[in-house]
Amino acid sequence: MWGQDFMGTPRTVDQHVLQLREKLGEDPKAPRFLETVRGVGYRFKEAGEG
Repeated sequence: MWGQDFMGTPRTVDQHVLQLREKLGEDPKAPRFLETVRGVGYRFKEAGEG
């Protein structure tokens, strides 16, 4: 995804999601907008989704 010249770490996306959650004021144990999908990545929760 990033290409061979990428200078980050494998956790770069995780760190960006963490920063977004902090800015959105999300509780890490009960995120309202950004959901972790184990083994896949992240997704936005749709309105009204549990």
